[in-house]
Amino acid sequence: MNTFHFIGIKGSGMSALAQILSDLGHQVQGEDIESFLYTQAPLEARNIPLYPFGEAPLSSTMQVIASNAFDDNHPSIIRCQQLGMAVHRYHHFLGERIKGYTSVAITGAHGKTTTTGMITHALHGCEPVCSLIGDGTGTGVSGARLFVFESCEYKRHFLAYQPDIAVITNIDFDHPDYFKDIDDVRSAFEAMAALTGKQLVVCGDDPQIRMLQTDTNILYYGFGADNDLRATNLIVTNNGTAFDVSYKDKRIHQFDIPSFGKHNVLNALAVIGVALVLDQDMDMVKSRLATFTGVQRRFTEKPWGTNIVIDDYAHHPSEIRATLEAVRSKYPQKKVVGIFQPHTFSRLEKLMDDFALSLQDADDVFLCQIFGSARESAGTVSIDDLRTRIPNARLVSDNITSDMSAYNDSILVFMGAGDIQKYQDVLFRS
Repeated sequence: MNTFHFIGIKGSGMSALAQILSDLGHQVQGEDIESFLYTQAPLEARNIPLYPFGEAPLSSTMQVIASNAFDDNHPSIIRCQQLGMAVHRYHHFLGERIKGYTSVAITGAHGKTTTTGMITHALHGCEPVCSLIGDGTGTGVSGARLFVFESCEYKRHFLAYQPDIAVITNIDFDHPDYFKDIDDVRSAFEAMAALTGKQLVVCGDDPQIRMLQTDTNILYYGFGADNDLRATNLIVTNNGTAFDVSYKDKRIHQFDIPSFGKHNVLNALAVIGVALVLDQDMDMVKSRLATFTGVQRRFTEKPWGTNIVIDDYAHHPSEIRATLEAVRSKYPQKKVVGIFQPHTFSRLEKLMDDFALSLQDADDVFLCQIFGSARESAGTVSIDDLRTRIPNARLVSDNITSDMSAYNDSILVFMGAGDIQKYQDVLFRS
C-alpha cells in the first residue's frame, strides 16, 4: 500500500485516478479549491480527505501527483518540492500505471468521455475492468486485466502512454492556445498512433483520420461502405436508436442504444470494434450497450416545469452540432433553446464563425459570459463578438429564471465546459 497526495484532485482526470488508487487499497488525499465541484462527490463517498490549497498535511513518504492545469510555479507544487517530495505530472504517472495491463486508450477531439464510459460499461459485463473516465469517474478492480482510460491530446499529453489499443473518435482543430493548425493536430495523433502497440480502432468517416500515416494495424468503423465495421439501417424510436452492424460485410447483430444522434451510433461502433479486437462475447456487448445510460454532463436530462433541461459538455462547434442534432432526433416537434457558455477566449477567437453557425441550429440562443479556465483568464474577444454574429441571440440576464420563463414544452439545452451548471442551479432553485 502506498500513500498518494493529489494537487488539483477535483479535476476530472485527477478525481478519477484518485478513485482508482483508493479502490486498489492505497491511501489517497488531495488539495484543491474550496468551491464544490461535482467531481468531488465520488471522492467523498470513498472518504478521501480533501483540503484547501496549501493546508494539506504532507509527509516525505507520500507520492505527489500534480494536475496539468497548474504550472510548476503553483504554490502547492513548490511547497512539495521544498519538502523534498518528488512531483509526478498526471499524464506521466498514468502512463507508468497502465503498464502491466492490457490498456485501451480512447482519444479524439470530441466524444472521448462518452465512448470511454460506453466501452467501460460494455466490457464490465465480460470481465473486470479498471477504468478512468473524463467525467470524473474512476474504478479500480484488483486483479483486472484491462485498463480503459480517456487519453487527451492537449499539449500532446497522450504521448506519455503506450496503449495496446487506441480508439480515435475524430480529429478536429481544437486547443488553439497550443496547436497551430489542423496539420499540427494530425501530426500529434500520428505520433500517438506510433506508440500504440497492437491496434487502432478509428472512425473511417473522418477525413482527417483517413489522412493518418501510420504502420499500426487499423480497424475502420463508420457509416461509409469503405469501413471494416459498419452501421446501417438506423431506426430512431422513442427509447433510442437501433441499427444493424456488419464486420467485413458479415452481419453481426442489430444493436440498440438508449441514446440519440449519429455520433452516439459511431461511439457504439467504437465499442464494438474494441470488443472484436479483444475477442469478447458479442451477445454480452449487445446486451450491455442496450443498458448504457450515459456519463455525467453529457446529454443529462431533467424536467423544469413543462420543459426539459439538457446539460451537456459541448464546448466546440462540432460538439454543439452533434448535441443539437441529437436533441432534434429525440424531440423533433419541440422548440430548442440553446444556452451556451464559451470555454476559453482563444477557442472562441479562433473558431468564432464556426460557433455562430453551429448555434444557429437552435431556435433561440442565449449566451453566457466567457469562462476563462485556470490556464487562460483573459483574451481579446468578448461575448458580444459572438452575439452579433447570431441572429436574435441574447445575453443571459442576471435572472435566468425570467429568461426561461417564457418557454413552455421546450428543450433548454445548456452547453459548455466551464461552470454553466450554476445557471441551471438557479433555475432548479426557483
